[in-house]
Amino acid sequence: MVVARGVGKSVTDSTGTLTILRDVDFSLAAGQTVAIVGASGSGKSTLLSIIAGLDTPSTGTVHLAGVDLFALDEDQRAALRAQKVGFVFQSFQLLGNLTALENVMLPLELAGRSDARSAATDMLKRVGLGERLGHYPKLLSGGEQQRVALARAFVVHPAVLLADEPTGSLDFATGERVMELMFELNRELGTTLVLVTHDRAIAARCERRITIEAGRMADTTSPSNV
Repeated sequence: MVVARGVGKSVTDSTGTLTILRDVDFSLAAGQTVAIVGASGSGKSTLLSIIAGLDTPSTGTVHLAGVDLFALDEDQRAALRAQKVGFVFQSFQLLGNLTALENVMLPLELAGRSDARSAATDMLKRVGLGERLGHYPKLLSGGEQQRVALARAFVVHPAVLLADEPTGSLDFATGERVMELMFELNRELGTTLVLVTHDRAIAARCERRITIEAGRMADTTSPSNV
């Protein structure tokens, strides 16, 4: 589902060149759960952005669902993301002027789905927010906002879900409930789940773990050698 080969990322400014990633290689199977771990500043979030086609690598290639991301122009990458990729962020990234239902409907409406309202309603019920459809984000708790974000990400049945520290702004118990829901939806929909996390317990629940140290992929682990 995701294949990265020789991925590197460098940025240059007046102080010189900073190498963020170098020679990163991996492949992820459909339906797999993968944690990307490493210290702050190691390049984890940059790698996630490159997988999504939101950032461009300085070297290397990324194929998403068989498509060479960086053989596409920016508009083509955006269209592919809309079809294949869901996102969950630490800061929720909900639109404050839209209700929970409208936030979840948005990607469906952009895709031209005529059943946007019913599909979004069903997904919000699935994440336990059937009584919160008309609430705006400011009236929802952090855990509820993250569940809206999960519903928005999964409602399009993405081939790949990318999550950047999805429990980072939640308390432990709420974070546990959100992660359990995320893994349940992953199993039900067969979505490839890629998580950037500092949480060892979350990483341990994933089938694979990719460790980034100083921009390099230090090791990968799988159930056979964890």
